[in-house]
Amino acid sequence: MSAITVEAKEQAVVVYFTDGKILDSQRIEQVGRELQETVPQATQKRLVLNFRGVSFMSSAMITKLVMLNKTCKAQGITLKFSDVSPNVMEVFKITKLNKLFDIYETEEKAIASFDKKGWFG
Repeated sequence: MSAITVEAKEQAVVVYFTDGKILDSQRIEQVGRELQETVPQATQKRLVLNFRGVSFMSSAMITKLVMLNKTCKAQGITLKFSDVSPNVMEVFKITKLNKLFDIYETEEKAIASFDKKGWFG
């Protein structure tokens, strides 16, 4: 079973996670691999990870997200996160990754933010 599903929406590629808890090391490897495979699909250079339904993830999964962020930056792809649960957001805050990742309340807001430019967007 796939660890993620991918949809093209409004000039962005949106990734949904199929697991509520991403803890198992084999599953994390699969998620990481599948996330890296989505990068070439982001032909508009816009990628959104929708965390709806994800309540827990291990530190190993966070490493995969950091690696994905580096891959996206190297290829000029803008990466945004949406629908992050309070538990996962707490982990991002503790690790200060909430400063690295561009996180939005909803998928719609994340997609809309791609079109904002500069201070006055």
